[in-house]
Amino acid sequence: MTRSIDFYTKVLGMNLLRTTERPEQKYSLAFVGFGKGNADGQSEIELTYNHGVDSYDLGTAYGHIAISVPDAYAACEKIKASGGNVTREAGPVMGGDTIIAFVTDPDGYKIEIIQD
Repeated sequence: MTRSIDFYTKVLGMNLLRTTERPEQKYSLAFVGFGKGNADGQSEIELTYNHGVDSYDLGTAYGHIAISVPDAYAACEKIKASGGNVTREAGPVMGGDTIIAFVTDPDGYKIEIIQD
């Protein structure tokens, strides 16, 4: 849980909005997002740790999340400087003008960076 929280807050610049501990149910939650918490329309990512589980399989029905940034090139440099893994450097999408990049979180989930 700690490495995921560190990635989303320190590498991607999100805020830790809240945490929930459920020892009786054997899980812990952390919610991260770019806002300050509980704002209407704010997107959040829920990180879940099931106590006693050492590894997870990547979901087969899940593609990736996308984050809009003003400058994808600068975002990639900042992500790399913070220890993040850029798996596709910023550049135009094939056949188009939109600038995108991809990074991978510590668990292997893909995050698309889209220049707005």
